[in-house]
Amino acid sequence: MSCAQAKRCAPEWGSSDVRHHGSPCPGGRLWRRVRGHRVAVASTHLYTDTKLSEGCSCPRQIELPHRCMPPGIQRAPIASLSHRDIQDLHALHSASLYQTTQHSTLWEQVAALATACGIAALLFIGGPIGPAEARARLTQDEQLTIDVFKKNTPSVVYIENLALRRDQFTLDLMEKVPQGAGSGTIWDTDGHVVTNAHVIAGASDLQVSLMGDEEYPASIVGVDRDKDVAVLQLKMPEDIDKKKRLQPVTLGSSADLQVGQRVYAIGNPYGLDHTLTTGVISGTGREINSGNTGRPIENVIQTDAAINPGNSGGPLLDTSGDLIGINTAIYSPSGANSGVGFAVPVDLIRSSVSQIIQFGKVLRPILGISFAPDQSVEQLQQGIQGILVLDARDGSPARLAGVNGTRRDQSGRLVLGDIISAFNGKKVKTGTDLYRELDKCTIGQEVDLEILRGSEKVSLKVTLGSNN
Repeated sequence: MSCAQAKRCAPEWGSSDVRHHGSPCPGGRLWRRVRGHRVAVASTHLYTDTKLSEGCSCPRQIELPHRCMPPGIQRAPIASLSHRDIQDLHALHSASLYQTTQHSTLWEQVAALATACGIAALLFIGGPIGPAEARARLTQDEQLTIDVFKKNTPSVVYIENLALRRDQFTLDLMEKVPQGAGSGTIWDTDGHVVTNAHVIAGASDLQVSLMGDEEYPASIVGVDRDKDVAVLQLKMPEDIDKKKRLQPVTLGSSADLQVGQRVYAIGNPYGLDHTLTTGVISGTGREINSGNTGRPIENVIQTDAAINPGNSGGPLLDTSGDLIGINTAIYSPSGANSGVGFAVPVDLIRSSVSQIIQFGKVLRPILGISFAPDQSVEQLQQGIQGILVLDARDGSPARLAGVNGTRRDQSGRLVLGDIISAFNGKKVKTGTDLYRELDKCTIGQEVDLEILRGSEKVSLKVTLGSNN
């Protein structure tokens, strides 16, 4: 073909035109300018005009061998395309061979060229890239989220709480049935799994599923009901190398968390295993009461990352993929996510877990008393605030120090016990106030109690005991 013939059929190089040029241009190619290159689609391959015929501005009408392709250009045979690639091409372009259409991205431009000729082919300009990257280039934020999920998914397990069912007539044990489920986090390569205490409450057996659908039974090592923490031990066959099979989560710190910090929650809501939700830290230093004992859990993390039934016991992660908390509760009238979720901070979790693994329980200082519900004192004696002691157990630190509980006299009349109004110089009005001060103390520490006994103020020194 002469240069004159080539010029007669040369396309008009616009920024948005797609035109077909029949003979005399051989091959029935469709030409288009893409990123400064003229591009053609033939029946089997894509071509570029980077190499021109000498003395002619039209593209060389030959099929260049793959090794001779111009720098930065790769030829894409139809056979290399997947069914998904073909679907994507058809979805992006609906124009016929003779239509003029507008395309804003390189991918859409190439898709239009390929589908307009009735083929499925890809053009990679600027170096070879994978089909997934060509379809949708990930933002830096998206890639970070994917990396955090991939890193920590093997560390998250699904826990099934099983209970024995009895025959309602004979009361004979029949079978084990699921009575609850939740999530857990692999703590170490010894097979310890950390979850919430309420996830395993009332369980006769526990079944733990790892990533890859491997299921193993588990036993309870110990429980910290005050902080809603439980530690399980996986019962894995001896021939399985735990250090290779188990991937513990990386522990972070909850001491310096900031409101607005990005967080990720992984769990098994409604039995949907390894579900990822994202959000931010909505608040720090929150306080919630343990659903098991009513004791306050301090410095709780509040997040708007979606936490639903089944997420309990799963990890809350920072952008480094480090554990900063264990998801434990939501504030919701309906029981589903309402954008207010809570996680027990990892610094508190670390303290409880280490004691449970070492001692089988968490050792805490106690007074050895039971007390009336909050505001009972105000209802019984107007103008007085404090904690009404119902009972000081025999041999308890409080009893040994002389604290009196509520009793009845010889006539059967109720005699109110001592009212604790201050602990170590701090005013206490509710049980939560007392627990908060106790958590600051150690076993064996001597503390000062200020009590009201009738109309008399009494100061006592008490040596705190252990809950062991």
